[in-house]
Amino acid sequence: MIDDQKKRGGVDSNPVPASDNKATSKKDEASGMVAIVKDVVFIFGAYLIFSLFFFESFHIPSSSMEPTLEVGDRLLVSKPSYGFNKHSFFFDIGWEDKVWADEPKRGDVAVFSNKGNTDYIKRVIGVPGDRIQMRSGRLYINGRIIEREFIRRVRYTNYQGTPQIVNEYRETLPGGLSHLIYETSDTGPSDNTAEIVVQPGHFFMMGDNRDNSNDSRADVGQVPLKYFVGKAQVTTFSFFDCDQGKDVYCMGPVPLGRFFNAIN
Repeated sequence: MIDDQKKRGGVDSNPVPASDNKATSKKDEASGMVAIVKDVVFIFGAYLIFSLFFFESFHIPSSSMEPTLEVGDRLLVSKPSYGFNKHSFFFDIGWEDKVWADEPKRGDVAVFSNKGNTDYIKRVIGVPGDRIQMRSGRLYINGRIIEREFIRRVRYTNYQGTPQIVNEYRETLPGGLSHLIYETSDTGPSDNTAEIVVQPGHFFMMGDNRDNSNDSRADVGQVPLKYFVGKAQVTTFSFFDCDQGKDVYCMGPVPLGRFFNAIN
């Protein structure tokens, strides 16, 4: 005669002791923890490789590159663009000279390390052999004035809460690349300079916010290729203050107009 309870699956004829159930449960829990640790290690390793050799994330803490880059912008910088050496990483690998190096082009927005200490982001204005000069607020390259077109007068409150009034221009560099710049006036401390010849292996860098930028016209000086970290490619997201009064598309306090923009 067949036990009806067995046939229906109601009772196990060989039940597992409670102690064995607990052991199995602990093994499953340990396996789950190991899997989580493996996933975390894999994700961290992938991120480390990505940020070391491909794209590194930077943020904008100052106004020197307005209006191209706003305070609070987060961006990705392409590290293979200019090759690798010890300044390409956050630890010293001992490589002084660049490997797989490609020189920055005029108009590039680039991150570089100032003498190996602080990271800066500026625009490449002069390449080796160029003659750079500012005269009454106008940029001259190799003796020729660089065209600029007046766009509008901009009134806004900067990230420090100070009211600003600037002229916005579209400047066109040799080769045809155009970009926006801010000028407070044409009589500022850096609006008149001597003519500077860019040395071999060096680059002349300027901020797009011309009267609010410490760059190659002042303390930064000409930047050697070995100090370049990478080329700024795209903004990812931003903590831009939507209350500044600038023409930025915001949804409430979120500046959606600063998300995923190509950097030119």
